[in-house]
Parts: sequence; structure tokens; C-alpha cells
Amino acid sequence: MSQKVLIIGAGGVGGVVTHKCAQVPEVFGDILLASRTEAKCKAIAAQIERPIRTARIDADNVEETTALLRREKPDLVINVALPYQDLPLMDACLAAGIDYLDTANYEPPDTAKFEYKWQWVYHDRFKEAGLMALLGSGFDPGVTNVFTAYAAKHHFDEIHELDIIDCNAGDHGHPFATNFNPEINIREVTARGRFYEAGEWKSTDPLSVSKTYDFPDGIGPKKIYLLYHEELESLVKFFPTLKRARFWMTFSDNYLKHLEVLQNVGMTRIDPVEFEGKEIVPIQFLKALLPDPASLGPRTKGKTCIGCVVKGVKDGKERTYYVYNICDHEACYREVKSQAISYTTGVPAMIGAKMMLTGKWRGEGVFNMEQFDPDPFMEALNQHGLPWQETFL
Repeated sequence: MSQKVLIIGAGGVGGVVTHKCAQVPEVFGDILLASRTEAKCKAIAAQIERPIRTARIDADNVEETTALLRREKPDLVINVALPYQDLPLMDACLAAGIDYLDTANYEPPDTAKFEYKWQWVYHDRFKEAGLMALLGSGFDPGVTNVFTAYAAKHHFDEIHELDIIDCNAGDHGHPFATNFNPEINIREVTARGRFYEAGEWKSTDPLSVSKTYDFPDGIGPKKIYLLYHEELESLVKFFPTLKRARFWMTFSDNYLKHLEVLQNVGMTRIDPVEFEGKEIVPIQFLKALLPDPASLGPRTKGKTCIGCVVKGVKDGKERTYYVYNICDHEACYREVKSQAISYTTGVPAMIGAKMMLTGKWRGEGVFNMEQFDPDPFMEALNQHGLPWQETFL
């Protein structure tokens, strides 16, 4: 039975989610796309043959969002707005009695923190309301959580080590640009590194730990840097046999050179500074100067490779397993007018919504991806444009 969804956010990911939902009419019968700038919604809707309705919404305004939800009565809200807006949107869903899904954990605007604690405390309220909230249904977090659950279910008796490795081997031709929201991207990269080992969290200076990893499918060796990413927090919680969990990402020398200069001159600061009698946040001003990530699609060539290297024990023997996806930037643009970074986030958001709306994944409360059966999600990845590969190393 096809159902009604409200997609909030009309950036690069919002465009992909709308395209992909439109491709599955048997599940997504009525699609409403809303954003602070309705013109962006209309531009996305114009790319799609199916009728897509649009609306203007201020996702920070709980009362306004609640009124829209009560008027439209969607079966699910897909939140692909900014992480700062997770809590207001969860509040509106509770007020209106609507299920909720997002792709990234809440972040307070004035502090670069990546924690689920702000959203996990909503569990009892969603449970008492008989509602479901699914957190982090992107790629990382999201697919990487499902990859880990799949490995644990099918290939290990115990998983002991996890390395999530994210490689973007694409080139957009700009001197400096970010492949998703610049403010979120730079906050993430410039934060202290953090990983789990021997029962405790350890921290590192930003980008101070690196190594070379040889990626498959012709991508070859790339330098990867240790970062902190929120899925580590939930994976360590739900897979207590883990002895070490880390997250790695590739960056070009050019990207890091520009980022260092921007940091040195204070352009990555997230606290307000006074300029000509007004307060501005430097990183928000920088965002206005950089290319819109949604504009990178037609320029970007190359591939992404995101996956999990899992070590553990099966039948008393140690083994190492690698599960990953390769995504081509140009193929993504041909299909949905987007580069692969937005595609690899938007497709899993649609699949997570599909899991909820078809009853494959159901529960009352707030959940992370790895708490559900990974098999139907893994099957859907192959069906909807993110085929995965696996090998033992």
C-alpha cells in the first residue's frame, strides 16, 4: 500500500531522496517536499516526471512544522535538513503523532559535538506515543551500521575490530569545495579525532593519525585520516564484543592545504565575531562563499568507496571481512542530477523509509540502524543503486 511522506530539506541529499522515492510509487504514493526556500523544492520537482508537491517550512519552528504535519498527515517525515534541526523536527513529530527518520545525529549549533545522547533521550517519549524514530539512515552513519550488523549476523560469532573507511576519489575541479554542507563538513573534519579501544574512548589531535589504504576497483592507494564519526558510538553500544572501533576518511593534499589556511585565519570558527557592528559566524560566512555542494554534480568525476573492515572470530578461527560499495559520480548525475556524496546519503534515506513503511523494520521508540535485521536493507541496496561487494582479506 503506497503511503505519504514529507521530505524536509531541498539540498543535494533532499534532491536524491525525492528522486529515489519517486522511483518507488508502490511505497511512496504521495511525496511532499518542503524547505525554507520553496523555490529549491520546485526546482527539484521539475526534474521528476511524477507530480511532487512542495511547501515552505521553517524546520526550526516547532509550531509551524507541527501545523503542517497535522494538516498533511504524512505517514513519515524524512529529515534531510541540517543536523541542528533534528530536535525541533522530532518535537513536531511527537506533537503531531508522525514517525521520524534522519540521516545524521543532532548537533548543537554552538558546539561541534557528535553524540546521540540528545536524541536517545527521546526514546521513552516516542515509545509512549507508539511512534518510531530511525536515526542515521544515510551511508555513514547508516549503511556502515547495517554492513556491521550483516557481518555480525552472517560471518562472525564475535566481532572484535571495526574500521569504517570512507574514500571519495572524485574530482570536481574547484580549488576548494566541500561535497556536502560546508559548515557541517568543516566542523566534522576539524574536530578532535576519537576512537574506541580496550573499553574506553581515546582522542587524537585533528587529522594527526593517518595511513595508506589500497582501495578496490582501480581506485588504488590513498591516504586515510582518523576522524570521529557518530556511528561509532551506537555500534560500540550495540556490539559489546568490539574491542576497537575507528573511522577513517580520505582527503586530498589540496583540500587539507586550503583547510589549514582557513583555520589559521579563523574562517572555520563557529563562534560569533563582530564585524561592522554586526555579529557574524565565520564558518557561516565561508559557507556563503564556497560552491553549493548541489552544484558539483555536473563537474564531478571519479568514484567513492565506503565500507567496513571487520575482524573477529568464527568457529574459533580469526578472520577479516571487507564489505563495501563503489559509487560513480557521473553515473549518479545521469540518474538523479547529483554527485555521489549526496547519492550515497540519499538512497539509504529512501531505503530506511521503505523499511519502515513496508513494516520490514518496526518498533516503538528511537532506534539506530544496526538494531534491525540487516538482510532486507542489504537486498534493497542492490535493488536501488548502491550494490555492495564482500571479500575475506
